[in-house]
Amino acid sequence: MVSLIITTYNYAQYVERAIRSALDQSLSSDQFEIIVVNDCSTDGTKSVLENFEKDARIFNLEENLGLSGARNFGIKKAKGQFVAFLDADDYLHKETLRLQKLFLEENNTLDAVSVDYYLVDDRGKHIEHVNAAEKPIACGVMFRKDFLYNIGLYDEQFRAREEEDLRIRWTDKYNIYNIILPMYRYRMHEHNLTKNTQAMDKHLHMLQNKHSG
Repeated sequence: MVSLIITTYNYAQYVERAIRSALDQSLSSDQFEIIVVNDCSTDGTKSVLENFEKDARIFNLEENLGLSGARNFGIKKAKGQFVAFLDADDYLHKETLRLQKLFLEENNTLDAVSVDYYLVDDRGKHIEHVNAAEKPIACGVMFRKDFLYNIGLYDEQFRAREEEDLRIRWTDKYNIYNIILPMYRYRMHEHNLTKNTQAMDKHLHMLQNKHSG
């Protein structure tokens, strides 16, 4: 089984699209679950999620944990042997989970599988096809869950660049095979965390200090 974890913080305008892309997956519904972790949003996110209570396991946190903490919360609730992440402002091609699950089931030497992605604008227009092996992102990757536990999950001290820290620790022990098909949709908008240069710079120093040895 696959556990697809969607984390959301104040993305009421986007999260429905993310969930619908999960519900539209070609993988049989008994082969995956949708976990939504609402990280103490202060906008209308909770109201939007009420529409999907029958379709997903929804957790409304009472304390803001940050992205790393919210993802760890989702992993700990996951029932699947495979775990994948979807950011609330992004969405998936309908074949994504089926393809990645097939790769992991039929290739015991693969520890995780990523897919390429399209950068898209707010209207869903494709801007660029990006090779995820060359420019990796946190989502669009399916992991073997027990291996995530083996490396200690996400470091919750990181409120940015958490995927870079995880990837460094992951690739010390395990591999990530990239499928050169743009199955993930990475939405570009003015609220992307990567546009917060102050937070990105701060956490770059944290990353360098942690792994410099």
